[in-house]
Amino acid sequence: MKKTILIVEDEDILREIIKDYLMNEGYLVLEAADGKEALLLFHANDVHLIMLDIMLPELDGWSVCRRIRKSSNVPIIMLTARVDEDDTLLGFELGADDYVTKPYSPAVLLARAKRLIDCRNREERQTESPSHASSYTLSINGIQMNLSSQTLTVEGEQVHLTYTEFQILAYLMQNKGIVISRDQLISKIWGYEYEGDDRTVNTHIRNLRSKLGDKSKLITTIVRTGYKFEGNA
Repeated sequence: MKKTILIVEDEDILREIIKDYLMNEGYLVLEAADGKEALLLFHANDVHLIMLDIMLPELDGWSVCRRIRKSSNVPIIMLTARVDEDDTLLGFELGADDYVTKPYSPAVLLARAKRLIDCRNREERQTESPSHASSYTLSINGIQMNLSSQTLTVEGEQVHLTYTEFQILAYLMQNKGIVISRDQLISKIWGYEYEGDDRTVNTHIRNLRSKLGDKSKLITTIVRTGYKFEGNA
């Protein structure tokens, strides 16, 4: 089944370029020129990934991201001409999975999108294979992750994570008791040469801890190195 990507960009020419590039790669494409239109299209369609500009009329990208994250963990790539690192961190705090600064190559943007969608495709295939069901559940100290359905419960209560937050927590739990460096997390989760500092990882970890409540203490910070998940299965 073809995957659907929603492009939210108010620059008509740029939006058209991205659309043509994605369609040539076999994706279905929806287009929105402002934030309100983006939300309408998202809720009316089965969207697999969103490319979301920040500076939009009607409703800016921050607000669109915040509203979508109330009900969905669909992968979101933020697009912006702003290069301030604090803006990048704000995007991640609101639940963005990736961040691309203009001007950018359509090929780079496509590579980022394909990475996120391919990860989802693998998870869907795992879900369709009943013989692997047990191996796709992690349960440690009251935290239970179903890797196939991308759901998390903490002491029986469902907790909503973004796609990237879920991947980070799963990776830490799968490597329980092992120190994972920030570079390892970047390589595993983002899968490309990262340009910036490690505050990106720190931001996602902070968001995770906030959502895990009392269980946040299971994620230990190893000074100047990275993180370790500690607990008993």
